[in-house]
Amino acid sequence: MCAFNPPDWSAAREELRAVLASASWPDDLIHDAELALCELFVNAWRHGGSPAPLVIVLLLNGTLRISVADDSPTLPEPRTSADPYELSGRGLHLVRSLTHRFGADPRKRGKGKLVWFELDAAA
Repeated sequence: MCAFNPPDWSAAREELRAVLASASWPDDLIHDAELALCELFVNAWRHGGSPAPLVIVLLLNGTLRISVADDSPTLPEPRTSADPYELSGRGLHLVRSLTHRFGADPRKRGKGKLVWFELDAAA
């Protein structure tokens, strides 16, 4: 069971912003990365059973890779819904539309998963 309020993700957001700003990324890509990170972070807390999800930020050769770890071994699948007025279920679609690549990998020994996305600076 999760608490009513998600954990504070401001440190991860600030670190992400600092890394991308120091690499001279454009503001629109920084905002896309922040929004996608927020979606994965909240999903890890809400659906993955992690009270404080682990965030890994890698920037290598113009490619940003954000990974968020949680404790659930269940890999995420974007929902399909016929109801356009549903209040939830669009987060992974949003991540997919904001980023260049998106996926999930099981962690070793069934200890949860890493959900990740990548953005390219030159794209």
